[in-house]
Order: sequence, then C-alpha cells, then structure tokens
Amino acid sequence: MTIRLLIVDDDPLVRAGLTFMLGGAEDLEIVGEGADGREVPELVARHAPDVVLMDIRMPHVDGLTATERLRARPGAPEVVVLTTFHADEQVLRALRAGAAGFVLKDTPPAEIVGAVRRVAAGDPVLSPAVTRQLMTHVAERPEPPERSRRATATARLAQLADREREVAVAVGHGRSNAEIAAELYMGVPTVKAHVSRILARLGLNNRVQIALLVHDAGLADADESD
Repeated sequence: MTIRLLIVDDDPLVRAGLTFMLGGAEDLEIVGEGADGREVPELVARHAPDVVLMDIRMPHVDGLTATERLRARPGAPEVVVLTTFHADEQVLRALRAGAAGFVLKDTPPAEIVGAVRRVAAGDPVLSPAVTRQLMTHVAERPEPPERSRRATATARLAQLADREREVAVAVGHGRSNAEIAAELYMGVPTVKAHVSRILARLGLNNRVQIALLVHDAGLADADESD
C-alpha cells in the first residue's frame, strides 16, 4: 500500500530536503507541500494524505493550531509533528491535540520513513522512554486554578470498566500490547480491543493521549520500579 504524505514547513530548504529524502521510499508518495498551517485544510481536501508531517513553528497559523483543527475533523489524516526539542511544551500540546507522535528535524531519513510507516499503520511514534520523559515534563506544569488536571483526568478514567482501566494504566506505563497481554494474562487481540474501546469511550485519538491522561491522574508511576 502506498502511503500518501503531505509535508508542511515554512522553510523551503527543509521541505525540499524532506521531499528528496522521503521520495525515494517505494511505499511513500509525496502528494503535496505547504508553507503554513493555514494552507492545511485546503491541501488535505485536495490531496487526501494518509499522514501529515507538520512543522510546529510557522508564521501565520502554527502547526499546533493546524493540528488541533485538523484532528477535530472526521476522517482526518494522522499527524507527525516536526520539532527540534524532545520534550518541548509545544510537543505536548500537539500530542494532546491528537498528533500520533513527533520526529526531530535532524532524525536520519530512514527513521523518518519508519515513523511515517508506523503512524500510517496506526502505531504512535513514541518509545516508552520518550513517553516517560514527556510525562515528567507534564508533571512540572502548574495545575489549572479552577479544577486540577488530576481531578479531571480521574473523573474521565472513572468512565472505564475495571479491565479497561488496568489496560489504560499499562499504556500509561509505556507497555506494548504484547507486554500488557503478558502482564494482565490476556491475548494480544483482547488488549487491542480494550485499547480501541478506551479510545472510543474517552474520545481520544491514540495511545499517547491515553498515557497522558493516566499521568494526569497520578497513575503513571504506580507500581513502577525503574
């Protein structure tokens, strides 16, 4: 299957470099390029990409706003944000908005191709180590004055059945489906079904958002012994 890819970055040299590097992959097709987030809706409607590589910092409509608007639409393509930071506050906002992950701009071409393939297949582009790093960064943020982030997250997780909550917490610990299956004594297909129900019940886009919610509820470090 050919993966249709849209590249959005305000730097023409970056766009040219990504097009050159990624265009050589047999299963990737660069269907369009954009220089600003305000172009994204039209480009997506015109080219129907499977994945959007989205720069964060752009002059008019930034990649965060563009991601939030795009992922709020039904049938939206997956988004991978391009950044120069591992745990930047803006990356966290993009992940909360529904981005499937992020890649650094100096990432080797083969790894970017791999990231696009994983996202197109429905897998987030975040290793457990990077997920934990992002969680630590989230923990340093002040809570909203009107209601704590923890209380909000706890209330949302309370909507889950007991088994679904166990799976959600395991996702928050950075476990893979196979690891969750072994830990909770269930089959991998059952784990996948639980994850799908969690996403649907809580209105989330991907596993990264489950992990962030679990962390916000104060459950990400429970029973961990790193």
